[in-house]
Amino acid sequence: MEKIFDIIVIGAGHAGIEASYAASRMGLKVGLVTMDVNAIGRMSCNPAIGGTAKGHLVREIDALGGIMGQLADKTGIQFKMLNTSKGPAIWSPRCQSDKDLYSKEAIQIIQSQENIEIIQDMVKELTVSIADLKDNGYKYVINGIKTENGIKIRCNSVIITSGTFLNAIMHTGKSNIEGGRLGEKSATGLSECMKNLGFETGRLKTGTPPRLLKQTIDFSVTDVQKGDINPKPFSHIKYKNFPFHPQIDCYLTHTNELTHEILRTGFEDSPMFTGRIKGVGPRYCPSIEDKISRFSDKPRHQIFLEPETLDGETIYMNGFSTSLPLDVQEKAARTIPGLENVKIVKQGYAVEYDFFPTHQINLTLETKLVSGLYTAGQINGTSGYEEAAAQGLMAGINSALKIKNSDPFILKRSEAYIGVMIDDLVNKCPDEPYRMFTSCAEYRLVLRQDNADRRLMKYGYKFGLVAQETMDYLVDKTALISDGLQYFTKNTISPKSINETLSGKNSSELTQNEFLNNIIKRNEINIKDILSLDTFNDNDLIRKLRENDEASNQIEIEIKYKGYIERQDEQINNFIRNESIRIPDDFKFEKVKSLSTEALEKLKKIKPNSIGQAMRISGVRPSDISAVMIYIRG
Repeated sequence: MEKIFDIIVIGAGHAGIEASYAASRMGLKVGLVTMDVNAIGRMSCNPAIGGTAKGHLVREIDALGGIMGQLADKTGIQFKMLNTSKGPAIWSPRCQSDKDLYSKEAIQIIQSQENIEIIQDMVKELTVSIADLKDNGYKYVINGIKTENGIKIRCNSVIITSGTFLNAIMHTGKSNIEGGRLGEKSATGLSECMKNLGFETGRLKTGTPPRLLKQTIDFSVTDVQKGDINPKPFSHIKYKNFPFHPQIDCYLTHTNELTHEILRTGFEDSPMFTGRIKGVGPRYCPSIEDKISRFSDKPRHQIFLEPETLDGETIYMNGFSTSLPLDVQEKAARTIPGLENVKIVKQGYAVEYDFFPTHQINLTLETKLVSGLYTAGQINGTSGYEEAAAQGLMAGINSALKIKNSDPFILKRSEAYIGVMIDDLVNKCPDEPYRMFTSCAEYRLVLRQDNADRRLMKYGYKFGLVAQETMDYLVDKTALISDGLQYFTKNTISPKSINETLSGKNSSELTQNEFLNNIIKRNEINIKDILSLDTFNDNDLIRKLRENDEASNQIEIEIKYKGYIERQDEQINNFIRNESIRIPDDFKFEKVKSLSTEALEKLKKIKPNSIGQAMRISGVRPSDISAVMIYIRG
């Protein structure tokens, strides 16, 4: 009997998990196809979630009702807030996860989720029909898939989240074998099918470092990297017992000139330097051989030694991604302090795989060529678990909305890092693996990790992905923040009540009453200094703020950075005005005679739906924008 689903998700990595979970929670019947059921949620590279800007993505995923944050919280073995010595715009949560527990937790959630059926197979072909002329320029309409085992499955939508597996080849030295992850085969057939439909494809590369045997490492000569004493979870859900597992230390050591000399001896066998790898690698996560080649003036590079599991014996050698021959990897590693007697239990290697340049997708992540076909994750040229999960969530939501004949869900650059990432993918069409950074966002002081729930949870709740209890807590917290801001702005404090505290903080004492918000603006003072004053012991609002760190911290940030936030709000209003000037779907850019050749080519390829989007396309000049606007206004 032929199977029928609303949505088929191809691939069960981080993007596939979020896509299938979201769509199923929205009431759609989902078929999740994976080549290995036991590989659901497997952490191919570093078993860590979050980090600079990536942590923002995880907080946003959680606020929208995704599950990466919960998975990280339930399996984290070290939590750390990064960049706390700098401004709050770039504070970013990160955790080291137990990779085995992470996958087990992901499998349990997906298997127990209503409306998801897991299918262990390989998708070889997409089945389509010719699109109707009314289908907004689509050439085809998706109607199903065919698998390696000969199963035909009908569906209304397909989301491809294939990771690094499409026609994947693994490289170590002169050796290259088919596979998207060590011990796992490549996915073949699907790329060829998409090419036959008219899609453009390319090749990218990623890599992973060796895994080391813990008992062969001398940690006493390395620098201990501890996690936070009072760790904060990713999820906005309120846990009773957090963290769930004992917290461990990570360690820091460094390469040296001898390490680099030994690594150079393997260059003649390097698949990267000899041209056997054609794909472009991630600029901001280069291999160790790339580092010493590009930055030959640097005498050393950081190597973080990070446990992969709570009780296991393998250590992840962060900073030493490589595809050099195994003997060179081991010899070079043994020149690093603490690793003199180290044993490599799993070699480093590079993976080369197919991706599909992102000028071929819309902001919903639906392809422009095939109606109902979505792509998310590394198939779109991104790197990282977090970038993949965010895209998977958005593709799952939009696929479900389209089937329900509802309006699409598109986050603006001014609303979320997720919006920044997808906008960058569509308009800038990166030709190397895209990685999220805080510098990618123009409005990063507004898009902080601490206020992700206030920015986005209303959407997750609307789609049925956020529980009532979680939403109720947000409503109460938002009211508390509003009341607190109003209180500190309108009320003063006397010198007698605060001068002792100010003196202890090396802050100038008051000579007369001063508004509380002006005290909080001082660099030496934080809001806890104010909340702890005895003069407020009978104040009910202050009591509530003492009990709610989330609310009080956000009040402090909004007071201290008020001027900057107001400036960004003004910029956002200008941005929204440009976004509101719509470009019709059937607009003929070739009719605008004064466009430059480059602008015409880019505009026809990307098909922006607003003047704001057109302005962000590389190669489109202000004069081109003016010409388009004049033509639209006719």
